[in-house]
Amino acid sequence: MSIANPKRGKPLASPARRAAFDILSRVEAEGAYSTLLIASLHESRLSREDRALAQEIILGVLRWQKSLDYFIERYSKRPVERLDRQVLIALRMGIYQLRHLTRIPPRAAVNESVNLVKSAGTRSAAGMVNAVLRKASRHLDERAGETIEDPMERAAVELSHPRWLIERWSAWLGEEESQRLALANNQPPPVAFRVNTLRSTADEVLSSLQSKNVTVRPSDLVPGAFVVERGGMDEVMKAVEGGLIYIQDEASQMVSLLLDVKRGHRVLDLCAAPGSKSSHIAALAGDDCWIMACDLHHHRLVTLMEICRRLNARSIDAVALDATRELPIIDSAKKFDRVLIDAPCSGTGTLRRNPEIKWRLAPEDVSRLAEVQLDLLTRAVDMLASEGRLVYSTCSIEREENEEVIEKFIKGGSPLRLIRPDRERNLYQERNLYARADLITEQRFVRTFPHRHTTDGFFAAVFEKV
Repeated sequence: MSIANPKRGKPLASPARRAAFDILSRVEAEGAYSTLLIASLHESRLSREDRALAQEIILGVLRWQKSLDYFIERYSKRPVERLDRQVLIALRMGIYQLRHLTRIPPRAAVNESVNLVKSAGTRSAAGMVNAVLRKASRHLDERAGETIEDPMERAAVELSHPRWLIERWSAWLGEEESQRLALANNQPPPVAFRVNTLRSTADEVLSSLQSKNVTVRPSDLVPGAFVVERGGMDEVMKAVEGGLIYIQDEASQMVSLLLDVKRGHRVLDLCAAPGSKSSHIAALAGDDCWIMACDLHHHRLVTLMEICRRLNARSIDAVALDATRELPIIDSAKKFDRVLIDAPCSGTGTLRRNPEIKWRLAPEDVSRLAEVQLDLLTRAVDMLASEGRLVYSTCSIEREENEEVIEKFIKGGSPLRLIRPDRERNLYQERNLYARADLITEQRFVRTFPHRHTTDGFFAAVFEKV
């Protein structure tokens, strides 16, 4: 609903932009996550078109924030730290529309941002916002960072990533590939999903979507995964709400397949919330297994069980515990056939979906998380039965959280054997499920990248207990 000027009776901001402004304000001020807030828009009174525009502005502003701030400082002649938060957000929204949404007339982009600062109670800044955006509209040929002499800082501004991440990726992948990775992070990801076979069949669900003009294709990487190519997301969301499909990135789905769960297995999912992989594992086993889904936070387990009920996954029990400490399982209890550690991580493989992460992370966070990840691995070993399988995974690109954690784990005298998860030893022969050869590194790990595979960046290591 638009906010009206009480004196003139005219709307000060369009519904889509007001919604975007409110969500960006919460992300900035409260540390909220944009994905969750955007999802709540489906419960609002916004039209489908307004929801789509709000989402485009929110994620676009967060993806290109560093570049947008460069232009704000250039045209306002003041550092962004000195600007009122609401003014800064309105300026970011205006410049994003001017530079990235060519279908929006420049006048509308300027006026709407001016109206936003008025409706936010910062009317005194309206003149400055108007002047900055009008100047920005006259210099759309300028490139972000072009006046910066330092090559690394210029690249960070142009690619809209923290400098430390660009430096880290350049040292590992090389300058050209790190740029491709960063640019891929700034693009919207495709919508991937899996059919919930606990409620329907793939043929029935896909036929229903097709009848509603939603076009999907099978994943090139992961058996059982599908990607939306065309069609309205409203119909897709109806299928989600009905428990017929579950939206999940292709690489994330692959992690559950690597576990190779079978009927009758006992499965320990140590970092289970919000339940994407637990519910997938249940479906892969036909709900004929027992999954102990663990998480540190009780409220996240509540969400997990709500998702499981919607998906009709009944083989899952939720347990709140700290998996970095001694697990509260008696020594005489039967061990688990499968253990999944989808470890808490920096999330740098998911920046397309969660762009605010890159502005919150610091280099020391990666080191701190690596210590937690190693603790999780060390604790989990004792829970695994002989000849059982353990999968360690993250949605991080950083070697420090992946290869280096595994190397330390193995050097510590692990009783597990790292295996190559492909056709070796007829692995997955029963279902023909395996990691594609080009996803497996020389060290026998599985890796995906946004710029190489159009998926989230995931890492997985598969172990067997000897």
